[in-house]
Amino acid sequence: MLQVLAPSGERLPEPQLDPWLQDLDGADGAAVLAGLYEDMVVIRRIDAEATALQRQGELALWPPLLGQEAAQIGSGRALRQDDFVFSSYRENGVAYCRGVDLSQILRVWRGNASSGWDPFAINMATPQIIIGAQTLHAVGYAMGIQFDGADAAAVAYFGDGATSEGDVNEAMVFAASYQAPAIFFCQNNHWAISEPVSLQSHITLAERAGGFGIPHLRVDGNDVLAVLAATRIALDRARQGGGPSFIEAVTYRMGPHTTADDPTRYRDANELEDWAAKDPIARLERHLEATGVLDDALRQRVADKADEVAAVVRAGVISMPEPEALDVFKHVYAEPNPWLDRQEDHYRRYLDQFDHSGATAGATTEGGRR
Repeated sequence: MLQVLAPSGERLPEPQLDPWLQDLDGADGAAVLAGLYEDMVVIRRIDAEATALQRQGELALWPPLLGQEAAQIGSGRALRQDDFVFSSYRENGVAYCRGVDLSQILRVWRGNASSGWDPFAINMATPQIIIGAQTLHAVGYAMGIQFDGADAAAVAYFGDGATSEGDVNEAMVFAASYQAPAIFFCQNNHWAISEPVSLQSHITLAERAGGFGIPHLRVDGNDVLAVLAATRIALDRARQGGGPSFIEAVTYRMGPHTTADDPTRYRDANELEDWAAKDPIARLERHLEATGVLDDALRQRVADKADEVAAVVRAGVISMPEPEALDVFKHVYAEPNPWLDRQEDHYRRYLDQFDHSGATAGATTEGGRR
C-alpha cells in the first residue's frame, strides 16, 4: 500500500508518488498543505453539524464521513473544474471541494427536495443512492468526453460494498473496452453497513480491477498526500488517452453507516480504537507541526473558518422553505407529459378536498354535523 505520510506525521520517500507532489516542496508548499488541512477540518465540522441537526430532528438522515476526510479532500483537490464527479451519498467533502452551496449539501437529507443541486453548475452529479449505479453514469460521461475530443475526466466515487455490485463490474468492462477517461475511486472504509470487506473479497479491491485490465493503485486513504498524488496520476493517464484507472483508498468509517445505524452491534471497539490512532487530520497536523507550518495562528484561523461554515450550514437548513405538495411533479420530465399531468390533476383535486385545518371539505365535523 502506497504511503507518503506515516501515522506519526513523518514524510516518507515514495518513488512512485513523490514526482506528483513537487508543488508541496516549492515556494507555495506551505500554503498548499495549510489548504488541505483547512479543508479536512472544515468538512469534519460540517459532518458534525449535520449529525447534530439530524439528532435535533432537522434532517431525516445523514451519512457521516468521519475518518474519510483525507480520501475525499486529497482526491477532490486534484480535480479540475471541467472534470465531472459521480458520487455516492457520502462524498460531502468532495461536494465541498466542487463548490456546492453549503445548505444544498443537506437539502435532500431534510427531505424537501429530490436532489441537492444543479449538477452542471459544479460538474458533480447529485448523490446516487443506488449502490454503485453512478459508475455506469461516469463511464457513459467519460465516453462522451472521448467523442468530444476533450481532455477532461469522469470520476466515480463508491465504497467497498459497491464493488460487489454488478453495476460496478459492468462499468469497468465498458471503461476498459473503450479506454474511457474514467477514474474508479473506491473508498474502502472496511464496512458495507455491517458486512466487513474481508467477507466480500479475498484479494485487495485494487487487484480486482486488474482482472478487467485496468491499471490500479492502492494507497493509504488516511494519507491526504498519497491520495492527492494517486489521483493526479490517474487524471494524467486519463487526459493523455491512457484510459481508466482504479484507486483503492484504504480508510476507515469511524462513525455509523448512517445516523440510523448502530455500529456497536457489529464492530469490535478495539478495531475503532486502532483506526482512531490513524486519524487523517491528526496525522497531517503532526506533519505540519513538525515542519513549522501549523502554529497557533493557523490553528485558530482554521477553527474559526470551520465554525463559520457550520453556522452557515445550520442557518441554511433551518431557514429552508418547505416544498409545496405539488412540487413532487416538478423536474420529472424536461418536456410536458400528459400521463404525469393527469396524475398531478388528480392529486390537486384530492388536495382540494381539504381545508386549511386539514378537515375534509363537505365531511361531517364536530359541532356542525351534516
